Amino acid sequence: MRGDNEPGEKATNEQKPLVRRPVVHITGLSKTYDSGFVALSEVNLTIFEGEIFALLGPNGAGKTTLIGITCGLVNPTSGRVLVDGHDVVRDFRAARSLVGLVPQELSTDMFETVWDTVVFSRGVFGKPRDDALLEKVLRDLSLWDKRQSKIMTLSGGMKRRVLIAKALAHEPRILFLDEPTAGVDVELRRDMWALVSKLRETGVTIILTTHYIEEAEQMADRVGVINRGSIVLVQEKVELMKSLGKKELILHLQEPLSAIPQDFKDKQLELSQDGHCLTYTFDTHAESTGIAGLLQKLNAAGIACRDLNTRESSLEDIFVNLVHQGKSPPSPSKVEGKA
Repeated sequence: MRGDNEPGEKATNEQKPLVRRPVVHITGLSKTYDSGFVALSEVNLTIFEGEIFALLGPNGAGKTTLIGITCGLVNPTSGRVLVDGHDVVRDFRAARSLVGLVPQELSTDMFETVWDTVVFSRGVFGKPRDDALLEKVLRDLSLWDKRQSKIMTLSGGMKRRVLIAKALAHEPRILFLDEPTAGVDVELRRDMWALVSKLRETGVTIILTTHYIEEAEQMADRVGVINRGSIVLVQEKVELMKSLGKKELILHLQEPLSAIPQDFKDKQLELSQDGHCLTYTFDTHAESTGIAGLLQKLNAAGIACRDLNTRESSLEDIFVNLVHQGKSPPSPSKVEGKA
């Protein structure tokens, strides 16, 4: 019998690395419209089961076209999209049955009741009627009390909830949210992200586009940035924040400086507010000893601080910098707190 510390026992207890299963696989995808406009150019992208993937980009970058092709609503010019192994062109029905889409535009039959439209949406995909499931969807979206109301009588926020209910009616394994909370109230946004968290726990893959980048920062596992039809970057959100994020240490001086002293020219320092504020910019992964050294050096030079605080780049800062390459990096905007 082996002892607890013998190699064979150790090997048995070692955990195998987690293998993520791709559910959306896009290769060489391009789309050129009849007008000659190139919406997508050689896009390659893999999205994994159970993740929340945020696709960010400015207006006209190609986000909606990419979603439309993946959902089988737009024909690609070239390239291929597989949804859980099903080609979205050659095997449209199988691929589309796995996907739910919440579009930007409010597009549904305004004369139908809420209940009838979700029942119909489930039936379109050949799913057997399941009133208990549909009731749960409507309750989760605070629509149950409105189930017999005609859609035309609902507020804009409620109509948006109906689109979400329709997208979830056939129990999709992949959910596309194209600007789902644009122009809606805070309550709907809160309910929407609570629902996203629940779906993610059941293994549903979420792909979202949003102008509220703080939502992506809060919710996403990975972030993809698209600009002018091409993927600029795809990275784990945490790693992206570490690699491209910046921190600023803001030193409020007791006495103003007319210029940065020569001995500090090698530091990333900027003088502002008529010499009363000294800002030190450093990478988020930089060691704190660099800050301690700077403070000691300032003290030795007789430069006293009356207060200091730090600011950290948000995902929005990083996104703006990626989209507008060649411009100076935006100043961090998310206040982290007093140092």
